[in-house]
Amino acid sequence: MIDLRVNEEQLKRTAQRAHERGIIVPTFTQMKEPGKISAKIKELLSEIGLWDLHPLNLFRITWKNEPVKHGGGYDGVNYLEIPHELTGVRARIISLVGKWFPTGSHKVGATFGCLVPRLVTGQFDPTFHQAVWPSTGNYCRGGAYDAHLLACKSIAILPEEMSRERFDWLAQVAGEVIATPGCESNVWEIFQKCKELQATRNNIMTFNQFDEFGNHLWHYDVTGHAMQEVLQQELGENGRYAGVVLTSGSSGTLGCGDYLKEAYPLSKIAVGEALQCPTLLLNGFGGHRIEGIGDKHVPWIHNVKNTDMVIAIDDEPCMKLIRLFNEPAGREYLQKQGVPLDFIDKLSLLGISSVGNLLGAIKFAKYYELTERDIVLTTFTDSMELYQTRLKELEEREGPYGELQAAIDYHRHLMAIATDYMNELTYWDRRRIHNLKYYTWVEQMGKSAEELQAQWYDWPEYWDSIHRQVRTIDELIEAFNNEVGLLKEL
Repeated sequence: MIDLRVNEEQLKRTAQRAHERGIIVPTFTQMKEPGKISAKIKELLSEIGLWDLHPLNLFRITWKNEPVKHGGGYDGVNYLEIPHELTGVRARIISLVGKWFPTGSHKVGATFGCLVPRLVTGQFDPTFHQAVWPSTGNYCRGGAYDAHLLACKSIAILPEEMSRERFDWLAQVAGEVIATPGCESNVWEIFQKCKELQATRNNIMTFNQFDEFGNHLWHYDVTGHAMQEVLQQELGENGRYAGVVLTSGSSGTLGCGDYLKEAYPLSKIAVGEALQCPTLLLNGFGGHRIEGIGDKHVPWIHNVKNTDMVIAIDDEPCMKLIRLFNEPAGREYLQKQGVPLDFIDKLSLLGISSVGNLLGAIKFAKYYELTERDIVLTTFTDSMELYQTRLKELEEREGPYGELQAAIDYHRHLMAIATDYMNELTYWDRRRIHNLKYYTWVEQMGKSAEELQAQWYDWPEYWDSIHRQVRTIDELIEAFNNEVGLLKEL
C-alpha cells in the first residue's frame, strides 16, 4: 500500500510553503469531475496558459481540459476514434488524447499520484527534500512540472538518446537534469544513477515510476473513470467493450485496465512492448526507438495476474508511420485512401509511442476477429509536438518523403499488419512474467520476496487495498488545503 503516515512537523512547514506560494491541491475527485472545482479557480484559469508554470495548473491535471493552449475551461474527455480507412479493421479503436494536459502528456497525472500523497502527509518536505524523477521520457517531464508547481526542487534523470525537445524543456524547469547512457530500454542505468544520488546526498527522495503505486493508482482511478465515460457515450445498445491495449513503460497506465475489468469483467488487458526488446514475450533484451517505454524488466507495479495478452511491436513501422502521418505527401496519400480530412488534420496528436499503441490495438482487433460492435481502447500519451527533431533526423537519413514511400508505408505497416509476435497469456505465462520481477526488485532493488508473493497469491486483495486508498488520499488533500487556508481566501 501507499504509505500515508503523517509527519506533523514537516507537514506544518509544507503547508506554510504552500500558503506562501499560492498552492491549492486538487483531489482525485476533482480531476475526475472538474465540475466540482470552484468557480473562482475556473475564472482564474481563464487567464493562464496550459503549459504555464502556475500552481493553479494543478487543476488542469485531467482528461477533460478544453483543447486549447491558453485560458481553456473544461469539457468532456478528450478522445479520438480512428477511422477504419486507417486501421484496416472492422472494430472501433478509440484513444484518449494526452496532448491537452500541461506538458503535452498525461504523465503529469502519474507524477501527481506519486508526489502529492508524500506532500500532504508531510513525508516530503519541500524546504529540504529534492524530488528525483527517473524516466525514459515524459515521466520526468511531468515530475519536474508538478514539482515546480508544488514549490519542490527536482532532479530529472533520462537516457541521453531521448529527443532534444525533452532536454531543452527540462533545462528550463527542473533544478538539475542528468543524462544516463543509452536509449529507451536502458532503464537499469537510470536505477543505478538513483542509487548513486541516494548514497551521496542526504536530501533525496526518489519517485521511481516503476515501483510507485501512486502511478498505478492515478491511472486506475482517473484514467479508468475517463475511459468508462467514453464507453458510456459510445457503446450504445449493442456495443461491446473488448479491452484496452497499452505499451508498457512503467505499467502505470495499465492500472486503468484494472478499473475497467471491474466494470466490464469480460474485457481484456493487453500490454505492448518493443519487438526489439521483448522482455515480456521472450524474456529478451535489446534497444529500440519507441520513445517513452522502458524495458529489460517487469515493473513492480504491473498487475501481471490481471493481464491477458502481450503484443510485441516493431519500432520500424512506428518510425515510418510518423512520417506518413506528418509529411505533406503522406497526408495527401491518406486522403486518397479515403481517410477523412478532418481526421488527417488530427494525426499530429500521435507521438511515437502513441503510434505503437495504435498498432497494438489493430493487432489485438485482428487477433480476436472483432467486429463493428466491438470497441478497443488505448491512449495517445503525447503528440508529435515533442518529436519534431526526429522527423528532421529521418529526412536527413532517408531523404524526402514522397507518394511512393507513403503508399508503401500505408499498405505495409497499416493494411498488412499481422498477428505475429503475440502471446495470449495462460496462467503459467503470467506466472513466468511475474517471476521476472524477482531479479530486478528483490535481488537488486531491495524489495521483499514476501511482498512479491503477496502480489500473486493474495490477488486481487493486494491490489484492491491500494485502490481503496483514493478516498483517504482525497481526505488528506482536503485537510492539507484547509491547513494552507487559501481556499477560504478565494
